[in-house]
Amino acid sequence: MGAFTEAAHEVSPQRAAELLGSGEAEVIDVREPYEREAGFIEGTRHVPLEHIASQAQTLDRGRPVVFHCRLGARSGMVTQAFRAAGYDAYNMEGGIQAWAESGLPLAPDGGYVADH
Repeated sequence: MGAFTEAAHEVSPQRAAELLGSGEAEVIDVREPYEREAGFIEGTRHVPLEHIASQAQTLDRGRPVVFHCRLGARSGMVTQAFRAAGYDAYNMEGGIQAWAESGLPLAPDGGYVADH
């Protein structure tokens, strides 16, 4: 469970992969550009944390959204804010670090999780 969200508002990396693959949810990467360039989840949308508020209107309120960052803290705060604003928002538990540790793929080939 992340520090900023309730467990019910978190999804595992495996569940995020299912939601992304089926198109049931939009998955948004809120990391910094250099983090995204190192490695990312194919099919996700990149909206850096500093731009997320200005991009809120571009999200479909009728579709779940899963946010992720490196470890889940930044995306946890975003999830909390979007839930408070009426979005069906979730945080990917453990962030892209947990995704990679679960053996799920990163793009491009040779992609990795960047340190801060």
